[in-house]
Amino acid sequence: MNLILLPIYILVFIFGLCIGSFLNCVIYRLETKKSLAGRSFCPKCKKQLEWYDLVPVFSFLFLKGKCRNCKQKISWQYPIVEISTGLIFLLIFFALDVPISGWDFLSLAFWFYIASVLIIIFVYDLKHYEIPDKVLIPAIIISFLYILIFNFSGILSHLCAVLIAAGFFFAIFFISSGKWMGFGDVKFAVLMGLLLDVPNVLTALFLAFFFGAIIGIISMILKKTNLKSEIPFGPFLITGTLLAILWGPRIINWYLNFLI
Repeated sequence: MNLILLPIYILVFIFGLCIGSFLNCVIYRLETKKSLAGRSFCPKCKKQLEWYDLVPVFSFLFLKGKCRNCKQKISWQYPIVEISTGLIFLLIFFALDVPISGWDFLSLAFWFYIASVLIIIFVYDLKHYEIPDKVLIPAIIISFLYILIFNFSGILSHLCAVLIAAGFFFAIFFISSGKWMGFGDVKFAVLMGLLLDVPNVLTALFLAFFFGAIIGIISMILKKTNLKSEIPFGPFLITGTLLAILWGPRIINWYLNFLI
């Protein structure tokens, strides 16, 4: 780590915390079908929150995880999402090594936006077994435009990745009549292909199924689920996608070296 840039790293992390707080708001309002407009309020007592109740992580700790007004418990989702967003933003800043100037700044902003979308979908699918189109479809459109502007030379590889990922999941969806895989996963695979080229989308798919199998086996051993239980696959796809975005080439090289 370059200590000279430490203040920038801290600012990126704090920025991620603040965006994470906003993402919690987006997730809640998606769940309740409410508009994003308006002041934040307690989900339990509906009391409007003051600015000092909205400081990421610190307000949760200061209030000991309870609403200042009604004393009802605040979900651990809030600080977890905030900290996770801060860390992921920091990892993106490290991994992509994008200078903050001109068009490069727009590239960094795009990846921060994508990370935010992935976090929203992760939490929402984990809780409701559904990938919200209101978040996914704009991300697909923006990702396609990003490729056209910033990576037009690689568009063929991305379109092939879309065909591979979306085609694979659509085949599963079609064969099982939607019992093994939801159509939301098919649509998410389109986003995966736009974000990742052919080798990296394969890496993301492998990691998604690997982690899904591990968690599934552990869950059955602990008797939390059985073979008939429904498990959201979106979080595993998102985990694989994030790892491929951050370290895809390194993972591929490690795997090839391991085989050799």
